[in-house]
Amino acid sequence: MTRRITLPLLVAAAVVAADQATKQMARALWEGKRVWVIDGFFGFTFVENPGAAFSMFGEGGPVFGVVAILVAVFVVWYLAREDRPLAERIGFGLVLGGALGNLIDRLARGDGLLDGKVIDWVNLWWIPTFNLADAALTVAVILLLVHSWRIRN
Repeated sequence: MTRRITLPLLVAAAVVAADQATKQMARALWEGKRVWVIDGFFGFTFVENPGAAFSMFGEGGPVFGVVAILVAVFVVWYLAREDRPLAERIGFGLVLGGALGNLIDRLARGDGLLDGKVIDWVNLWWIPTFNLADAALTVAVILLLVHSWRIRN
């Protein structure tokens, strides 16, 4: 079982570490301002998001905290059951890291349980501001969809 979950746990740990470090960097560098690297296309800012990924569902934070816990439990259970292909282990490691990265904010940055706001800091033209945890979840979905398509064709 250890071999089955070692890589996903390492991927998740890397995502969480990078996500938390970049959120602290965003607070230090961009709180109260927006910096465009490519004017109107790509930039950085500091946003406290009470909702879900990409600033959706504004006041649903506690619900998404519970969902993140359930996702984390499911991913560990799923990976521990049997050996999975590399793409699945990496993809689910990204899911786990993304879920935990934002869950840490919900736990640590609020007054009550799971009501903390998630720090978002990356701006891309029309996409709502996001963070590395959100990006990891998005990459995981793409990776798992492509993997699923490839094994069925």
